[in-house]
Amino acid sequence: MLLDHNFNAKLSDFGHAREGPQGDRTQVSTMPVGTYGYATPEYVETGHLKSNTDLYSFGFVLYEILTGRKAIDRNLPQSEQKLLERVKQFPADSKRFRVIMEPRLNNQYSVEAVRKIAKLADTCLRKNPDDRLAMSRIVDVLREAIRESKHVNNSQFGSPLPEPSTRRMVHAA
Repeated sequence: MLLDHNFNAKLSDFGHAREGPQGDRTQVSTMPVGTYGYATPEYVETGHLKSNTDLYSFGFVLYEILTGRKAIDRNLPQSEQKLLERVKQFPADSKRFRVIMEPRLNNQYSVEAVRKIAKLADTCLRKNPDDRLAMSRIVDVLREAIRESKHVNNSQFGSPLPEPSTRRMVHAA
């Protein structure tokens, strides 16, 4: 899980994973427990990572924030356990999209901004890694959504979305 129960970001540590045969840095031999829901289709199928593999996981994080659900939650009815299957039933452009939104948000958000973020999550979750947006474009889209949310009447929808941090997270070995 990349978010804890309070939606605080957690680092996922792949430090225990070993390089593939003969120093192949695109293949790892183990996957940490609890990360299966975030695993990209290409990793599950081939065991190989690509430069934009993390974008897939980021799509899950965006949907976790919007919905208040984990990527996989075995405590829910079987038909609702997998977040990706659930959100596909309520596309961002559909009238029923708001059904999947986190109820604790109390409708205190710009619907257009969260639709834009859901569409962004969808692009991150594309099966073909070459069809996923570059992280620089993802940041641009998030900034657009934030700007749009700032134009919404704050008395009606609460505070606008915060600006994304441009600081890089560094993992010390």
